[in-house]
Amino acid sequence: MKVLDNIKVIVLKVWRSQALKYTVVVLLGVLVVGFLDENSIWNHFKNQRRISELEEEIGKYNAAFERDQSQIRQMNKDPKAMEKIARERYFMKADDEDIYVLSDDERGPQRIVNNETTE
Repeated sequence: MKVLDNIKVIVLKVWRSQALKYTVVVLLGVLVVGFLDENSIWNHFKNQRRISELEEEIGKYNAAFERDQSQIRQMNKDPKAMEKIARERYFMKADDEDIYVLSDDERGPQRIVNNETTE
């Protein structure tokens, strides 16, 4: 019993000490700032990841913009370039031509459904 009494005395001394109170307050503060707050470290890492994704997207859009700008410059210089772009993108053709579009889709053959009925 003497051991239990000694442990009880030690626990009460620690519980009443100032160091424990400060330690608990500091730990709670770190938890709030680190994980629960809207400006927490966790949200900071998520925001940094989102920023890097958006910067990659900006790079893609800038590359597409530059490509389109070069095509616009090319169309302003050469009328044949406009014809080439119209043929490639919009499947336009001359009067004496036929266009065949080959698809790279991985779709399988579709079943033809006949919804017509005879009376």
